[in-house]
Amino acid sequence: MGEDKVKELREMKKRSRAGGGAERVEAHRRQGKMTARERVDALLDSGSFSELDTFVSHQAYHFGMEKQKVPGDGVVTGRGTIDGRQVFVYAQDFTVFAGSVGRMHAEKICKVIDLAVKTGCPIIALYDSGGARLQEGVDSLAGYGEVMFRHSLASGLIPQIAMVMGPCAGSGVYAPMLSDFVFMVKDKSFMFMVGPDVIKAVQNEIVTFEELGGASVHASRSGSAHFVAEDDLDCIKQVKKLMSFLPSNNLEQPPKKQTGDDPERREDSLDTIIPEDPMKPYDMKEVIRKVVDKGELFEVQEQFARNIITAFARMNGGPVGIVANQPIALAGTLDASSSLKAARFVRFCDSFNIPVVTLVDVPGYMPSVEQENGSLLRDSTKLLYAYAEASVPKITLVTRKAIGGAYCVMGSKALRSDVNLAWPTAEIAIVGPEGAINIVFKQELIMADDPQEKRDVLISEYRKLYASAFFSAERGYLDDIIEPNNTRMRIIEALEMLDRKREARPAKKHGNMPL
Repeated sequence: MGEDKVKELREMKKRSRAGGGAERVEAHRRQGKMTARERVDALLDSGSFSELDTFVSHQAYHFGMEKQKVPGDGVVTGRGTIDGRQVFVYAQDFTVFAGSVGRMHAEKICKVIDLAVKTGCPIIALYDSGGARLQEGVDSLAGYGEVMFRHSLASGLIPQIAMVMGPCAGSGVYAPMLSDFVFMVKDKSFMFMVGPDVIKAVQNEIVTFEELGGASVHASRSGSAHFVAEDDLDCIKQVKKLMSFLPSNNLEQPPKKQTGDDPERREDSLDTIIPEDPMKPYDMKEVIRKVVDKGELFEVQEQFARNIITAFARMNGGPVGIVANQPIALAGTLDASSSLKAARFVRFCDSFNIPVVTLVDVPGYMPSVEQENGSLLRDSTKLLYAYAEASVPKITLVTRKAIGGAYCVMGSKALRSDVNLAWPTAEIAIVGPEGAINIVFKQELIMADDPQEKRDVLISEYRKLYASAFFSAERGYLDDIIEPNNTRMRIIEALEMLDRKREARPAKKHGNMPL
C-alpha cells in the first residue's frame, strides 16, 4: 500500500511539472519563451527551489472545468535562493488555462507573498497570463483583489520585483504596478488595461499589442517598465544584478561587496569635465562613472525621462542610489516625468536603507505651456516630498548650476540633506545671472550708453557676488566646496560618517503625498 501511495505521489508531481501538456509546452517554446518552471530554475540557485502547493487545483465545476483538473492550477510557487539569499517566487504558467487567474491560483500567490513578508524575504513574480479566468466569474476578481491587497501590505517591507514575461492584462496589471521594479521582454511581453479588440470596438482605433502595451512603449513613454530585456534569459540576468544591490527587507542594510576600487582614488579628468561655455552640455554619466566603484552603474528607467538619471552603484563596496540631472537631455531641466521618475526612486531607496547621492546641474524647470497645464506642479512637488521624507543618508553635489525651485527639490540643505557639496564651477541662484540682471537692472540697461557692455559687467558682478558657490557656503547652505578630483573620496567619507544615521520623525499614520 505504501509503495502505491509513493507511486501516486510521483505521478501527481510528474503531471504538475508537465504543465498543460507536451503540445502546449512545445507551442509555448516555439514563441521563443521558456516555460514557468524553466524560468524559475534559471532564476534561482541550482537545486535551491522548494515548491509549495504542488497539488492545488481549481474548484470550479462549470463550463467543463470539472474535466480539466491540472495540479498547480497554472502557477508555480515556492522558495529558493539567489546568490545564497532566500527569495520567494511565483511564476504563471501560460500552458495551463493560458495562465489565467482563478480562486485557487490566487490563493497560492497569496500564501507565498504572506510567507515572504513573515520571513522578511523579497518576492519575485513572473507574469505570463491571459487574465481573469472567465469560467470562475467573480471568484477570479476576488482572487485578484486578495493578491493586490497583499502586494500593498508588502510595499516598503520587502523588495517586490515583477518580471512580465508574456501578456499581462486587465486586472492583472495592478500587481506589476504595485511592485518596486518592473522588467519586460522585447516583443514577448505586454501590459494594458484594455486590449486592442475592445479599443477597436469602442473607439474604432486599430492598434497592435506592441503599440498599445509593449516593452518599448512602457519603457520610453509611460514609464511603467523600469528595465527591458532582449529575451527571458537576459531578463533573469538583469533581475539577479538588481538583487545584488538590495537588502532582503526594510530592517536590513544593503549587501556590501568588495570591488577592489581605492576609496581615496582621485580622478583628475573631473577637473576639466565641465565646459568653459556654460551653455555647452556634457554627459553626467561620465561624471558618475568616474566617481563610483569601477565605473559601474545599473541604470533604472534608462529610456524614460532621460533628462534625469536614476541608478544603483557602489561606493567603497556599499550600494547607493544615484539621482542626477543630465545636461545632454533637455539641458537637464526638470519636467513632470523626470520629477516623478526621481521621486519614485528616492522613495524606494529610503524604504530599504540605501543612501541617496544626488548630482545637480539643473537650470530650472522646463518652460512649457503643456507642462504647466499638465501635471508639472503636482509631480515636481512629489520630488520635493520624497527628498523631505527620506531619512537615509543624503549627500548632494552641485557640479555646475542649481537654479530656482529646481535647486530646492534636488536634495537641498533645506530638505535636510546631510552633506551638501559643490564644485568651484557651481552657481546657485533664484534665476540665472542673465535673467536676474535683466529684471533687477532693467532701467539701468535701458539708460546705458552701451547696454551690452553694461549687461556683461553686471552679469559678471552678480555671478561673483550672488550666484557663486562661495556665497551659499558663507551662509551654510553648502558644507564645503571641493576640488572635482576629490569627489569620490569626499562622498565616501560622508557615507562613512553617516553610516549610523538615525532620524526621528513626528508620529503619524502617514503623510498625504500630492498624488
